[in-house]
Amino acid sequence: MNITIIHVGQLKESYFAEAVAEYEKRLIGFANVKSVHIKESRVDDNSSSEADFNAALEDEGTRIIQALPSVTKAVSIALCIEGKLFSTDELKDVFNNARHDGKDLCFVIGGSRGLSEKVKSACSIRMSMSPMTFPHRLARVMLLEQIYRCSSIIRGGKYHK
Repeated sequence: MNITIIHVGQLKESYFAEAVAEYEKRLIGFANVKSVHIKESRVDDNSSSEADFNAALEDEGTRIIQALPSVTKAVSIALCIEGKLFSTDELKDVFNNARHDGKDLCFVIGGSRGLSEKVKSACSIRMSMSPMTFPHRLARVMLLEQIYRCSSIIRGGKYHK
């Protein structure tokens, strides 16, 4: 299975980068994980204009949509706070259903401003990791951990226990 993670912004902290690398290494053999970096749109630090923030969000959204795989090839999942809360078993079912349908998975993680509505609408699933707010860089680590946990369950491994 191919899993694409489209994310806005780079990992600046070495501990996040090390965690991402560890989970990507663990996933070898289960899935081909591809990371697609979308550069975060800059907003002048002195600007508090909502229009500037919205323009930046829309710019990121345009580039995210260009990176999304075709709906015939992959199930796209937008990570957003208003999305559905999934248990690990429910997420595992998303994996199994995609595999059964011959599709890959694509997860989309926005930057510090989140995701534009057009990106969320372009995805077939909206998923929330928690009603709490987390740094978007940590969300990538948490997502990879859950992808690894789902793969462990599917393989019949003991990691998830």
